[in-house]
Amino acid sequence: MTKHTPIPSPSRGEKPKQTSLLERADAAFGLDRLGPAKVPHNLPKLDRRVQPDAPPPPRHADPSDNAQASPGQPRPEPRPEPRPEPRPEPRVKLCGQRVAIDRDVLRYHRLIVPEDPVTGLLEEFRIIKREVLADARATRDPASRRILLSSPHEGEGKTFCAANLALALATERDVEVLLIDADVINPSITQLFGIEDAPGFMDALADRGQKPEELALETDIERLFIMPAGTSSARDAEFLTSAHTGEVLDRLTRSAPNRFVIFDTPPALAASPAAELAAYVGQAVLIVRADQTGRAAIEDARQLLSACEDIKLLLNAAQFSPSGRRFGEYRGRENQ
Repeated sequence: MTKHTPIPSPSRGEKPKQTSLLERADAAFGLDRLGPAKVPHNLPKLDRRVQPDAPPPPRHADPSDNAQASPGQPRPEPRPEPRPEPRPEPRVKLCGQRVAIDRDVLRYHRLIVPEDPVTGLLEEFRIIKREVLADARATRDPASRRILLSSPHEGEGKTFCAANLALALATERDVEVLLIDADVINPSITQLFGIEDAPGFMDALADRGQKPEELALETDIERLFIMPAGTSSARDAEFLTSAHTGEVLDRLTRSAPNRFVIFDTPPALAASPAAELAAYVGQAVLIVRADQTGRAAIEDARQLLSACEDIKLLLNAAQFSPSGRRFGEYRGRENQ
């Protein structure tokens, strides 16, 4: 049991002394011996310098992070950090050597001459280019601005049509045209325009360090560029099927929404390049010659080009029109 010591009463005539509880406890238990512990003198000194590998100071929490939603109100959703807008890819500029086109050579091969009066041939290819432009602008797919021209057999006019389509497209104010000679077996675009052969399409496919835009020859016909077939080899088919082919064609149409690339390819039933390139284009034009190309050949060629979803037929060398429509020359009166 706890011992209770009575508090002594003051003497008679003596004024009672006011004693606090602490003083009473001190008298009873000797609390004056208690005190703070002594600090040792051999403690290590604290290094207050910031160490190089010290972790960064903690981030001060946002008071709104721990804020409790009021009853009946949903907790606010955290705000997502804004993403930076992607930068547009730079436009690849065609920057090959500048060459001059002999207009007399164009007339000799019965091609469109930009400076000459309007002819029935130009009017017919105006109709063809309108179809090509409309389909390309409707989809806005870069592949739709790559147009392949081929034929089932040779001698059906596919190079003639490819060159005239390129010349007709180049007359558009807001269009840039690159005509590529992809007929590496029998190249003839440079001869058709009266220019010398030069490195071109196959060189860009064979050499990954070669920039294809540097092989596009700038002609003196405004907005028209020509890329020769280049150096042919026994591995041409392998180059066309490689992934680098897609990279080259994407580079030629990258960030250039008004640039059209036209391919003159070998006959579809004679060589494989037309079928290989069909996978990289958005439009294919199959040239068939009136009274010469058979239905079976057309079906076989169309099947080979089926990697392209949009295949058009162009009837060449027709002597009549079922509707009776035929373009001729329409000239103004000469000045007297």
